[in-house]
Amino acid sequence: MKQKSGREQAVWAADNIKPKISGVWDVAGSLFLITAPPISVHLLAYTLLKLDGSWNNLAKVVSDVGIVQTFSQAVPSSQEVWQAVPFVLCFAAFQLLCMWVVPGKYVDGPVAPSGHVPKYKANGVQCFLLTILVWAIGSYQGLIPAGWQYDHANAMFAFLNVSSIFLCMLLYLKGRFLPSTADSGHSGNLIFDFFWGTELYPRFGHWLWPIGWDVKLFTNCRFGMMYWGLSTLSYAAKQYELYGFISDSMLVSSLVQVVYVLKFFSWEMGYMNTMDIQHDRAGFYICWGCLVWVPSLYTCHTLFLVNNPYMMGRAVTAFLLLFGLLGVWINYESDAQKMRFRRSGGKCMIWGRPAKKIVATYTTKDGESKQSLLLLSGWWGVSRHFHYIPELMAAFSWTAPTLWKGNWAGFTYWLFLAWLLTDRSVRDDARCKSKYGESWTKYCELVPYKIIPYIF
Repeated sequence: MKQKSGREQAVWAADNIKPKISGVWDVAGSLFLITAPPISVHLLAYTLLKLDGSWNNLAKVVSDVGIVQTFSQAVPSSQEVWQAVPFVLCFAAFQLLCMWVVPGKYVDGPVAPSGHVPKYKANGVQCFLLTILVWAIGSYQGLIPAGWQYDHANAMFAFLNVSSIFLCMLLYLKGRFLPSTADSGHSGNLIFDFFWGTELYPRFGHWLWPIGWDVKLFTNCRFGMMYWGLSTLSYAAKQYELYGFISDSMLVSSLVQVVYVLKFFSWEMGYMNTMDIQHDRAGFYICWGCLVWVPSLYTCHTLFLVNNPYMMGRAVTAFLLLFGLLGVWINYESDAQKMRFRRSGGKCMIWGRPAKKIVATYTTKDGESKQSLLLLSGWWGVSRHFHYIPELMAAFSWTAPTLWKGNWAGFTYWLFLAWLLTDRSVRDDARCKSKYGESWTKYCELVPYKIIPYIF
């Protein structure tokens, strides 16, 4: 048989590797998630900025003028949006430039179903620190408003809402007709494919940079996470500008988040090896989520604190700070254990003892039999997704300060995260069961709890 070219293989894959739709609810659910979250972004920002972070106040406004009029009040004017556009574009352009020019080691990602091995430049920590340095120097010199992310928050969310939808349209078409690799395909349903995406590893700009700009690395890490880390500092700076001091509630919330984001970038290449990146395509679900949902929802607590500079007291401040930093450390250590385990082929010490493991076999789509090692030691022997507990610990420390006034809107992120991680644990277990079969069943017998030992 004649060997297909790379382009022919990609087209063949796009026509034959089709995501499965289990029923009408897949399409209905996709349509709901395409429409409801973009609306909720502005209602949340409106509640935090104009209604004292009170859901009750929002309910009163809706009762008085109706949901349509409430939403029209929540959406910024076109003039406000245009004022925010330069900040967003400059931030995005700076991150794209940093991905390319900032020194870093080139590393390989996981092997894709097609056999493609994505290559990344591991310079996340350097880019994060450089971003903060440029922001700090620019603010000090009066070149950049220190609180620009607060000044244009809702307007930037609006611009990101619209621009990210156009990006997702472009990604849908690219995956259909010009995929970067053979790991692409479509179900035939426009709504479902737009939501989930049509391509696993889309990239642009190979003509300028040989490895190209990876879309998921940019949207998930270099825009979403970078915006999150910088916004906490920008919000703190804005509070200082308005009131002449930074409250202890703002200090805890900002500091723990910055440490968490720094931890994330130190583990960025590990994140690019997670099941989410390996299985979820670059569609609305991931790209809109990281370009809009992360900058808005993941920062809502600190956004609220800017104009609510209340003091919690030394004892509460110390507790939340230590509790949050402990959560970040445990999360880091659990990830580090798994990385040491993988790099050593299971031949390493964890908690002073040789790592325990299960050798799990699986079959690739082309019928090839392969093996993976499942870790049974350390934090990974406590529960199958124990690392979600320190995630919730850290998130509680930076969202809890918003509860001192009894305003729950700023606590929305923690509630969302608890639901997200619970749902993810179920989905990940289903994926692993499908991939590893009896080996996963044996693993679940040895590590019976999903997240919380003896409870769940």
